Amino acid sequence: MAYSNILETIGKTPLVRLNKTVANVRARVYAKLESFNPGLSAKDRIALHIIERAEQMGRLQPGGTVVDATSGNTGLSLAMVCAWKGYRCVLTVTEKISKDKLNSLRAMGAEVELCPKDAKHDDPRSYVRRAEQLAREIPGAFYANQNFNADNAEAHYLSTGPEIWAETDGQVTWLIGSASTGGTLCGTGRYLREQNPKVKIIAVDAYGSVLKKYHETGIFDESEIGPYQIEGTGKNFIPGNVDFELIDRFVKVTDRESALRTRELARREGILAGYSSGAVLQCLHQIKEQLTPQDVVVLLFADHGSKYISKVFDDEWMKEQGFLPEEEAVEEPAATIANPPHSPKG
Repeated sequence: MAYSNILETIGKTPLVRLNKTVANVRARVYAKLESFNPGLSAKDRIALHIIERAEQMGRLQPGGTVVDATSGNTGLSLAMVCAWKGYRCVLTVTEKISKDKLNSLRAMGAEVELCPKDAKHDDPRSYVRRAEQLAREIPGAFYANQNFNADNAEAHYLSTGPEIWAETDGQVTWLIGSASTGGTLCGTGRYLREQNPKVKIIAVDAYGSVLKKYHETGIFDESEIGPYQIEGTGKNFIPGNVDFELIDRFVKVTDRESALRTRELARREGILAGYSSGAVLQCLHQIKEQLTPQDVVVLLFADHGSKYISKVFDDEWMKEQGFLPEEEAVEEPAATIANPPHSPKG
């Protein structure tokens, strides 16, 4: 099929069965590979939807500026859409962004401002507050506001959810994905829950994030906030797109285990996925005892591993973090595939 422009290629990403990395998991496990989007992440869906809705509502005029705070993926997607549509793109990011992501943003024409990675949400130096300030200062700016813009979750409700339902022939029973802005997991999950109220929705969180405790207690506990390395997982504030009533459970994973799972995906499945994908796989292994052979589990793999070549796929970086020694501790034992791949129907 020939396309008129790059934006037409967004969505309809493949659902791929995992085998070697889940050999001791009783359920059938599939990964939704959002890296097949042109911007290499799930955020392409929301960038296009948010910008087109802003155009329709008159909030973004020709020649205008799009501003947002991003961990990198949304920024690249916004920059891609802006490049095609002719908008200026101004982004704020935290200093923990990988060099690969930062270079990609600038390559796409985005203007990028680095903000302290440990700044609290209300700190004027935080990447969110700085984006808000820029949106106020730049004439004609549109603040995409992915954390609180309901169009974020709606993009996945309208696309990712229906795709997964169709790809599994309506057999999906578990959905597992990282919680950050909440749009991908909750938009997708809301659609699936409407089709089958019994679908379990599991959110992956990081140590250093406030989301899990808030879900369990309703308390925003600043003592939970701390530095961590996983990108696109967890928050130090409560995003408006996280639907806490929709989510059944939050599961925290460590930086190290998530990094090693990410490397394992590449070496054993041939899937070069991003850091948060390793976090999602680690979460699966932490809850695997709850699964049955009848379950069909879909893991949301949000982005591509090429964005993390200088981090989790760099041995020196891994050693600096203390992650590389004893790598075999979280790897699955070598095994042949007991059950050959087949469709979700079985």
